[in-house]
Amino acid sequence: MSSKGTGVLYGILAYTAWGLLPLYWKLLKQISAYEILAHRIIWSFVFVLMLVYITKNWDTVKSSFFNRKSMILITMNAFIITLNWGTYIWAVNAGHVLETSLGYYINPLVTVLLGMIFLKEKFNHGQKMALGLAFIGVMLMTTQYGKTPWISLILAFSFGFYGLIKKLAHVDSVTGLTLETAIILPFALGFIFFKQWNGVGAFGNISFFTTILLLLSGVATATPLLWFAKSAEKIELSTLGFLQYISPTITLLLGIFIFHEQFSRAHLIGFGFIWTALIIYTLSTTTLKKSQPFIVKSKV
Repeated sequence: MSSKGTGVLYGILAYTAWGLLPLYWKLLKQISAYEILAHRIIWSFVFVLMLVYITKNWDTVKSSFFNRKSMILITMNAFIITLNWGTYIWAVNAGHVLETSLGYYINPLVTVLLGMIFLKEKFNHGQKMALGLAFIGVMLMTTQYGKTPWISLILAFSFGFYGLIKKLAHVDSVTGLTLETAIILPFALGFIFFKQWNGVGAFGNISFFTTILLLLSGVATATPLLWFAKSAEKIELSTLGFLQYISPTITLLLGIFIFHEQFSRAHLIGFGFIWTALIIYTLSTTTLKKSQPFIVKSKV
């Protein structure tokens, strides 16, 4: 297989895995979202630390750790990704899979908006139209339901800011995740110890199978991230941009056909505007030269 073909395969694997993650979190639904989040942080740290050890990448981690600017940005990202992970896990197990899907459909457009505001990147007419249509779609869903789709917006904006800060920090995915999880680790460990001390923690109160799933949450987090990094090395950004829609599409289908969440006329109209916006945005991006922004970050 050619280098580009390998890159496409890695990209498909990464985005497919991220799209299927709701199935994984649903298997842990008897555990509170906060406890799942704490375990995800702990075991992600353990897993990426093993990867750093195996790849002998300590120098990169150390240089980032002793870089004051990088550590400020990484610390910000540690709390942002915790918000993103926690919201996602809670939403999936609370029956809001469709809203998580919408959030990651909106995310590329939020990324462009943040690029314009913070990096002074310029819009073309297609991107302006796409953002306008996406805004209309969100407003229509808000009007229909009488409430803002806050889950979608938290996921879209938290991940958008995560990607923006990642770009400014100039830190690779594994190094970034190692330091981010290390920063949040004391809070996660404290929470788990508190739960276990009071006899209400997951360990000892769940089945062996569920315990194994909990321990593997770090692998489930980091493996797609590594696939994504491999893909980004081998294929152009425009191809990766198309592949990123695999994830929310799979999640949308899971929400409708597996979890039987209601996909109403309001959903159809709102999603219709978002999908149209994404088509216009993608076409307007891929027809331009690389001077136009398209920041694709891993869905950790």
